[in-house]
Amino acid sequence: MRRHEFQPGRLIAGLALMTAGVLYLLDSGGEADVPWFAVVPIALGGLSLAALTGMVGYALRRDRRDRIRESSDR
Repeated sequence: MRRHEFQPGRLIAGLALMTAGVLYLLDSGGEADVPWFAVVPIALGGLSLAALTGMVGYALRRDRRDRIRESSDR
């Protein structure tokens, strides 16, 4: 398997959606009483945080790549 870059935005998105799914599963099984309007902000907030994290991570990787390319051109 090829190695790939760590992308924290995808990790956060996965964890947020998994949390929303587990809460929904617990609610449908009768184990917890979670109102529907509590799951929506968890999912949307997690996706927003993941987008922000992804943009910051991309900017850092791009900056690092540009600095390496610039130092090799000298």
